[in-house]
Amino acid sequence: MAITTEIMIATAFSGGNLLLLGALTFVWARNYRRFRTPLVLGLLVFSLVFMLENLVAVYFFFAEGMLYGSDPQVQSAVMVLRGLQFVALLSLVYVTMK
Repeated sequence: MAITTEIMIATAFSGGNLLLLGALTFVWARNYRRFRTPLVLGLLVFSLVFMLENLVAVYFFFAEGMLYGSDPQVQSAVMVLRGLQFVALLSLVYVTMK
């Protein structure tokens, strides 16, 4: 099954999410080594789990195209959700880097 434009855009958003989460993971790992607080550890675990989720999503976009292939509305919804996730992570990176 061919990959649609919506799934390609969703994949690009997932790739961007991985980059943003990589930046957050770096900052939070550095902060955890320095401060050793449960809050920072929770943020670090959050970013690692979210990275795993995005990696699995990219895998399914390419390896299991049929997962979203049958319904164009589902493909559009996945694209929108990945876009919203990107915006949320972008704002989190912005405030974290400040």
